[in-house]
Amino acid sequence: MLIISTEARVSPLADIEDSVRGSVIAVEANATIDSFVKIKPAGGTGDVRIGAGSVVNSGTVIYSGNGVDIGRDVLIAANCTLAPVNHEYHDRGLTIKEQRFMPSKGGIVIEDDVWIGAGSVILDGARLRRGCVVGALSLVVGELAPYSVNVGAPTRQIGVRS
Repeated sequence: MLIISTEARVSPLADIEDSVRGSVIAVEANATIDSFVKIKPAGGTGDVRIGAGSVVNSGTVIYSGNGVDIGRDVLIAANCTLAPVNHEYHDRGLTIKEQRFMPSKGGIVIEDDVWIGAGSVILDGARLRRGCVVGALSLVVGELAPYSVNVGAPTRQIGVRS
């Protein structure tokens, strides 16, 4: 189910697929979805919420997986990937495709006022706390503290935003 606020700005060149499994994709008021953004229900039945005033820039891909909750006034730069799901691969007697998906690590939660730099990858279980900054080309697999700055390494924090 797609729920897009009449006050949201969604480019006609964005590709937001409706779910066939009942996932909700919601874009709140004053959010902006740029050209060539792809939002795809895949890998689970989680919902995707893009909070009021948030901006998702060109080339970003968001999978629903185990859920993506993006807060208010979040800035997501170009060519990011949010993938709240992981393939299972432990049984050598089955192909990875046959094994389907691992249990959820809780989806992705991005709190208010977060900035995610270009080309970053955010994976299942990531928690980006209020006001943190994720540098370009970062991989986020865990929790980032509020108002911290992360540049490239999954857990390395180099400063606090004033």
